[in-house]
Amino acid sequence: MANDYITVSALTKYIKRKFDVDPYLGKVYLTGEISNFRLRPNAHQYFSLKDDNAKISAIMFRSAFSKLKFTPEEGMKVLVVGHISVYEPSGSYQIYIERMEPDGVGQLYQAYEQLKAKLEKEGLFSLQKKPLAKFPKRIAVITSPSGAVIRDIITTVRRRYPIAQIVLFPALVQGTEASADIVSQIKRVNAIGNFDTLIVGRGGGSIEDLWPFNEENVARAIVASQIPIISSVGHETDTTIADLVADVRAATPTAAAELAVPKLDEVLVNLKTDQTRLINGIYQLIEQNKIRLKRLSGSVIFKSPERIYESYSQSLDLLLQRLVNQEQQNIQKFQQHYSQLKARIDLDTPIHRIQEASQKLATLTFRITTGEKNNLNQHAHKFQLLVGSLDHLSPLRILSRGYTYTTDDEGNFLSSVSQIKSKLIDVHFKDGIVKAQVNKIQKNKEKQ
Repeated sequence: MANDYITVSALTKYIKRKFDVDPYLGKVYLTGEISNFRLRPNAHQYFSLKDDNAKISAIMFRSAFSKLKFTPEEGMKVLVVGHISVYEPSGSYQIYIERMEPDGVGQLYQAYEQLKAKLEKEGLFSLQKKPLAKFPKRIAVITSPSGAVIRDIITTVRRRYPIAQIVLFPALVQGTEASADIVSQIKRVNAIGNFDTLIVGRGGGSIEDLWPFNEENVARAIVASQIPIISSVGHETDTTIADLVADVRAATPTAAAELAVPKLDEVLVNLKTDQTRLINGIYQLIEQNKIRLKRLSGSVIFKSPERIYESYSQSLDLLLQRLVNQEQQNIQKFQQHYSQLKARIDLDTPIHRIQEASQKLATLTFRITTGEKNNLNQHAHKFQLLVGSLDHLSPLRILSRGYTYTTDDEGNFLSSVSQIKSKLIDVHFKDGIVKAQVNKIQKNKEKQ
């Protein structure tokens, strides 16, 4: 019947209820290999846990993931604690992880190795170390005010170098809030700024007790410090991240104090030795200078100082003579140049130019006049020749020899009897015209 069917949501909700109330699934201890992991900063983490035969989805909320001391990686074997439940929208079951640590390696050790590898890759361990002050005046110490560290440091410094001042900056050196407190005190010491050396340390303990000195924020604060830092954390066999990034590492608080200050007795002995060496050196220098002064006093220069400038005086005379000769040569060159310029200016005066132009004009006028006369003579002679030629060819000259020419009554020249159209013709003589009438025309016969 229809009432026997339920919805998928109802079934999923029922199954989820079964998972949530099951006492065996409320707290599950699970081991497996991380799969499909992709780090999501400041967010919930979603991945899978698997073995050779099965796989389960896993979620770790941001609040639980932020407490991890290491960073999970793909393929890492881990131990997790959580509870199993069903995600209703997809109907899939998954484990909600509350705690997680590496399988086979401690969580803190894993985190230590990861941070060490990260900082080493960044080059923080190979940075140039700041040198310690040789004669410090003020030493800052960051440690617990109630521990043995500060007492050992004070005792050692007072014994070796009592003129140095020690200032304690109390800080937590154990617990979850210790790293932030240590960083705050390092920044405070640097802000004050009038310290020569800074000692950061605590006594021995387990890795959990020393863990604040393995935090990344403490390591970066030590690297950023402008004051050289001596790290003295734990026993000689304990090596923390703070030891690796500090400028100097001390095995014990007493060793840190010995590194921070010299031994006053040795300093005084060294000062006395240096004083003796300095006095002896000054005496030797004075004796050497006395010998040198004596040698210089007996030199010719001091006995006859005028010899110093004899060569200079001679050189000065030679240079003066060269200067006079050179100046005379320069004056002669200038005078010669001046004469040349004056001659050029005289030749280029307006009067001289006018005279040259007048002479040139007269020459050109003579040349033009002569040329024109020659041209006229040539044209007159040519004209006479042409007149003679025309006179020989003139009809009047021909008529003067007894020849005549004939025209018709209209004035047209007649050169043939065939041209006569009218009986009236004009016969032209040298001295007149004869009006004639043609009575008969007789043509010449052609010769065979």
